[in-house]
Parts: sequence; C-alpha cells; structure tokens
Amino acid sequence: MKKTLITLSIAGLCALPLATQAGTYKETSVSNGGTISGTINFKGKDLPPKTYTISKDNDVCGTGERKIDFVRVKDGHLLDTIVYLEKVKEGKPFPADVGDVGDVGDVGDVGDVGDVGDAIIDQKGCEFKPFLQAMKNKDVLDAVNDDPILHNIHTYELIRGDAKGPKKTVMNISQPKPGSVKTTIKLKKGPAMKIECDAHDFMHGFVFVARNPYFAKVAEDGSYTIADVPPGKYTIKAWHGMLKNQSNYSPLR
Repeated sequence: MKKTLITLSIAGLCALPLATQAGTYKETSVSNGGTISGTINFKGKDLPPKTYTISKDNDVCGTGERKIDFVRVKDGHLLDTIVYLEKVKEGKPFPADVGDVGDVGDVGDVGDVGDVGDAIIDQKGCEFKPFLQAMKNKDVLDAVNDDPILHNIHTYELIRGDAKGPKKTVMNISQPKPGSVKTTIKLKKGPAMKIECDAHDFMHGFVFVARNPYFAKVAEDGSYTIADVPPGKYTIKAWHGMLKNQSNYSPLR
C-alpha cells in the first residue's frame, strides 16, 4: 500500500470545461489499496459574503438580510470543497448506509458526504439544509418542504463545474405546501448541481454528484483523505461550486 500526498491550490477564477464523465462504475473488493491525502489551499482575494434582502414571507423566512459566504476561506484553506478521483472504472463499494447525510445546519454547513446515497435537501426557514450535499449519480434526491409556504426547488447541472458557467435544468418543481418530492438524478457531464428556489432568491445550495466512491470533503483545516484506492494512475480533482476546478496527477503502485 502506498500513501500519496498532494496539495491542490484553487484560485478565484471561473471553471474550465469538463469532459463527459466515465461510464458505469463497478463495485469490487480492494486489497492492499492505497491512500491519497493532502490539503486544499486558496489563492486570490477572499471576497466578503453576498448579502440578500429577505423580501417576502417574512413570518417564515425572517426579516432583514441574509449573508451567504459562497467561498469560505479559513487560514488560507478553501472549505466547501470536494476532492475526487475522475473516471475510476472499478473499486470499493459505495457505503452501505446510503441516505445518511449527516446533520443539517446553518447556511454553509455540509452534510456527512462520507455516506453517499439518496440525498435529502430540507427547505426549512427558507434555507436549504445542508448547504452542500453529496449523492450518488442515478440515485434519488428527496426535496422536503418543511415550511408552510410555497417553495419552488430548481436544480441545475453545472456543465463545466461552477455556477458561473453554463447550466442545464435537472428538476424544477413547485411545492406549495409541506411535503416531499423525489426525483432520480442523472447527470451526464457536470460533477454537481446548483440548488435554488424560484420563489426566494436568497435560497442557495449545492449537490456534488458522485460517479464513484473515491471522493472526500475538505475538512476545516483544509485536509482530505481518500482511502482504499486500487493501484493505478489517477486524475485527482478539486471541485468547488463557485471556482475553477483544479486537477493533479496521482500514481499509486
């Protein structure tokens, strides 16, 4: 088993186009797998959070302003980032406890993306919880409206990886009252989706859509670890919903 250390730096730029993702992933046993770990650093100007006016449904959504920090930087490290291996054909299984998305918290919080599967996006207090989610491609996204008002969840495939680039509607569903709507997500090109509410312009979120289980959420100290990687040559990428996606090369022998 070999451990590879990689540092990826991400600058505050728009993303480059992405190639079409690989085909169906095959789950198999992995013996003597390796580990890829490293840190994600941020280069550029750390912009302040974006401010939105809470202009409607104030009895549920609150009053005043809502600040969303789309690019969170801590001690020089970029948070809300997913590091993943691209076009892995076979390897370890996806986690058995699918659907366990971790705690949902305030805007900027991230569900436990170590447990991938049917994702739950909760609309509560006119916020998407969690702000960043992860799910397996071709699994189900369960959009839950916990508010006694109309929400219209609108998800976009991020074709080149970031929200500033071209987008394609995946689902656009009105939810006039509490309840849930389930939709099978099948992305063809982009690695993730942007989540918005057409009824409230101050609601935003992201979903990373995994083609294989070799990915990790960046921790608060900028670190990440991807374990049980079969021997081979891999392209490792860092995805962030608002910035240029970075890549690096990682051989494991």
